[in-house]
Amino acid sequence: MKLKFTKMHGAGNDFVVIDAINQQVDLSTEQIRRIADRHFGVGCDQLLLVERPTRADADFRYRIFNADGSEVEQCGNGARCFVRFVHDHGLSRQREIRVETASGLIFPRLENDGRVTVNMGAPRFAPDDIPFKAEQRALTYMLDVNGTAVEVSVLSMGNPHAVQIVGDIDTAPVAQTGALIERHPRFPKRVNAGFVQIVDRGHIRLRVYERGAGETLSCGTGACAAVVAGITRGLLQPRVDVTTRGGVLTIEWAGGDNPVWLTGPTVNVFEAELILE
Repeated sequence: MKLKFTKMHGAGNDFVVIDAINQQVDLSTEQIRRIADRHFGVGCDQLLLVERPTRADADFRYRIFNADGSEVEQCGNGARCFVRFVHDHGLSRQREIRVETASGLIFPRLENDGRVTVNMGAPRFAPDDIPFKAEQRALTYMLDVNGTAVEVSVLSMGNPHAVQIVGDIDTAPVAQTGALIERHPRFPKRVNAGFVQIVDRGHIRLRVYERGAGETLSCGTGACAAVVAGITRGLLQPRVDVTTRGGVLTIEWAGGDNPVWLTGPTVNVFEAELILE
């Protein structure tokens, strides 16, 4: 089987994007893992499928698969690459499109400066919506992580996030602690573990250990979750620049039931044809 694909990245968070509208795509979990492998495949954090919508109020359907082959609900950097992809490949001329995801509709918009803004919807805090095992909603929670108490903000940005504040992002134990939090028993569907250093009220530094992918250079929903967590704790202003290892994202949230807005760059790396056995 031969498949045309585009390699893209959003602030270093990299993707293999496949048009499943104009070519037949039927990938197994093992094939997705192989494509994502950085030695035996193309290499990516996530694989993205562009499909026809299944609902009348959407222009496209967007499916996201982690490097381990698991399908997930949402990916902010991927959503930005998605809208750039459909424009570059002539699938849409609209600057804002309606995209169906596993967690609902999103509305990414191509800006005049080439960056992409995505309405990521309102954050959800109810434990059952995340999902997270807790008797009631709280501002923060204490997790027992291998015998150490870790304070986290827990919320959903269409996918689950546990955000902790650290003093120095460069020395934070992201790989070790992130892996333990990702599979913590209080998260039935696993979780993305965010580590945040607050520079000032309008600027944070962020690293994220992503569910099913490990630490990535950037995480769009992780940036949204980190800013929302900081705002709810009274530590950040409504507009925040988020410095990741792959670049800078801008997040805006007015609080309450208002949507979170994510803006950042997208880059086409190359296009090629993949041969799958």
